[in-house]
Amino acid sequence: MTRTRASAKAAGSKFERDIADHLAKLVDDRIDRRVKTGAKDRGDIGGVRVHGQRLVLECKNTTRINLGTWIAEAHTEAGNDDALAGVIVHKRHGKGKPGDQWVTMTVDDLIALITGEPQPSRYE
Repeated sequence: MTRTRASAKAAGSKFERDIADHLAKLVDDRIDRRVKTGAKDRGDIGGVRVHGQRLVLECKNTTRINLGTWIAEAHTEAGNDDALAGVIVHKRHGKGKPGDQWVTMTVDDLIALITGEPQPSRYE
């Protein structure tokens, strides 16, 4: 079956919901999917915090990996949300459980998560 725009959007929405529900169950029940806000988008999942600061999660359910574009989007959204960092949660094909999915970030985002200090180079 060929994937249509509608089926891709539905798959993306379900993926976001699954990730948000998994995090809410295991981390903090205030974590949930965010409503899309267009040009000032603040990520797909809200309520995620580390060191008392927001963390932006950009979720992707697609067969084609485009990490450069995705991390740029996550960093833009982190800026929109005044977040510590932005990371990508993306589909690990062949694995259906939310906890088995991939998380990708830059080394500077990893440093921010470890130290609690935003790294200015993330916006370059």
